[in-house]
Amino acid sequence: MTKTVDASATEVQTRTFSMSMVVSGVRCGLTYVVLPFFAPLIGVSSGVGPWIGLSLGTVAIAANALSIKRFSAGNSRWKIPMVVINSSVILLLLFLVAGDLRDLVN
Repeated sequence: MTKTVDASATEVQTRTFSMSMVVSGVRCGLTYVVLPFFAPLIGVSSGVGPWIGLSLGTVAIAANALSIKRFSAGNSRWKIPMVVINSSVILLLLFLVAGDLRDLVN
């Protein structure tokens, strides 16, 4: 019975980590690849980018924080590496969110 509980907890941790990385990747992809090239083609102003980046950045930070919480609560051998990776991504996202806020203020 313990193996099933541990396996389920590990699956939840893995899904949470994967989700947080996908949200972070989507945020970066939209902000730096899709919007700069395709927004002008469809007539969307460049002022939309910071709003999207800010929204997705906030969601990505929350997803990474949830991943840290899940890994910290468990007894996985990946606990420390996952916390380090998620913390690093949060730090990078904070810089990006600060840049988006700067763009919105200016």
